[in-house]
Amino acid sequence: MDRLVIRPNGPLEGVAKAGGAKNSALKLMAACLLAEGRHELRNVPHIVDVQIMSDMLGALGVRVDRSKDTLFVEVPAVDGLAPEAPYELVDKMRASIVVLGPLLARCGHARLSMPGGDDFGSRPINFHVNGLADMGTHFATSHGFIEGTVASSAAGPRLVGTRIVLDYPSHTTTDNLMMAATLAKGTTIIENAAREPEVCDLADYLNSMGASVSGAGTSRLEINGVERLEPGVHTVIPDRVVTGTLIAGACIAGGEIVVEDGRFDHMEMYLNKLREMGAEVDQRPEGLCVVARRRLSSVDVATLPYPGVATDYKPLIVTMLAIADGVAIVTENLFEGRFRYVDELRRMGADIRTEGHHAIVRGVQRLSGAQVRSPDIRGGAALVLAGLVAEGETVVTGAHHLDRGYEDFPATLRSLGADVERR
Repeated sequence: MDRLVIRPNGPLEGVAKAGGAKNSALKLMAACLLAEGRHELRNVPHIVDVQIMSDMLGALGVRVDRSKDTLFVEVPAVDGLAPEAPYELVDKMRASIVVLGPLLARCGHARLSMPGGDDFGSRPINFHVNGLADMGTHFATSHGFIEGTVASSAAGPRLVGTRIVLDYPSHTTTDNLMMAATLAKGTTIIENAAREPEVCDLADYLNSMGASVSGAGTSRLEINGVERLEPGVHTVIPDRVVTGTLIAGACIAGGEIVVEDGRFDHMEMYLNKLREMGAEVDQRPEGLCVVARRRLSSVDVATLPYPGVATDYKPLIVTMLAIADGVAIVTENLFEGRFRYVDELRRMGADIRTEGHHAIVRGVQRLSGAQVRSPDIRGGAALVLAGLVAEGETVVTGAHHLDRGYEDFPATLRSLGADVERR
C-alpha cells in the first residue's frame, strides 16, 4: 500500500480542510515537556510525524493519548523524565531536535542522536547548540550522539538568559531557544528570529502556560524567564502548506475549491505569486477560495525566509510552472538538495533544467503518466498533483513520505473530484 495511482478526472471542485499545522503541532508537543501535568492540544493532525513525536515523548517518560483531533499529554515531575531520546526515533524526523531545549530547561541534562528526516541537503544543528551553549550548556558529542549539561549553581542547574543573534532566521532554532528561555534565569533576546505563524502559535501557548514571550512574529523575541510553567489547553493553527498544496491542485487541474480553514495572511507571498500566474485567490467568509479557469502564466520565483515564499511551496510551484505558458526561473535560497523531485517530473514530460540553486522551467502543453518515486513529503505531493493532468496513469511510489505531513491525502483529493487511490 505504498503506491498512489492517479488518473486525470477534470477540474477540482468543492470544499476541504487543511487541518492542524504539522510544523506547529510538533513544537507544541515538545513544549509540553516544560510543565508537569496534563496538557490538551486540539486540532492535531493524524499524520505519521505526530505519531513519531508521541513515541518520542513516550520514551522520555510522557504519556500521550489521542481522542479524535485532540492530544492529551501527561507530563511527569522532573524525576519521572528520562532525558535521553532514542536513536530509532530521532533518526526518523529532524524536528526531534526541538526536545533538546525543553529538556535542558527542565532537567538540566539531555542526550539525543543527531536528527534525521527528509534527505534534502545539510541542515546542521549548530544554531541550536550555539544558542543553548550561550545560555550555559556544555555540549559533548560522541558516537553520533550529542549530550548537553547545564551549568549548576547553588539552586541547581538552570539556563541563564542572554542575547542571541542567529546567523539565519531558522524556524526550528527559534522555537527551540524560545522554549528553553522560558525557564531560564533572566531575560533572553533572540535577534534575527524566525517570523512564521507557527512561531507565533508556540509563543501563544507558552504565554498561556505562564511564560513571558513578546515580539513573536517579528525578528526580535524577548523572553523573561519564569520559575515554573503550568499546563494548558491550545488549538493548533491551520496548516498553511497543506492549504497551499490543495490550492496548487486546483491551479494545476483547474476548477474552484474552498479551503475552509485556510488563512491568506499566513501565506500572502505564495498566494500573490499564484495571482501573478493567473489564478484568482481570495479570503471569503466560507474560507480561502481559489478559481483557476485558464492555463497559468509563468513567473519567476525565489524561496526566502518567512514572509517570503517558503521552500516547502517550491515543488508545488515548479509543478504548476511545468504546465504553464512560458519560461520561468525558480531559485532555491535555503536548501541545496531540494530539486530531487525534478528528475521524476522529467519522466512525466516536464521540461526542467537545473543549475545549482536554480531551475529553468519551460511550460509544456501536457504531461504524460509514468511511474515516479516520491523523494520527500512535499516533492511527493507535487508528483501526485502532476498526475491530476498527466495523460494516462501516474503511479507514485514511496507514498509513506506523504503520510508524514498529510492526513489521508488521497481521500482529501477524492473529495474534490480527483481520481486517486492507494494500492
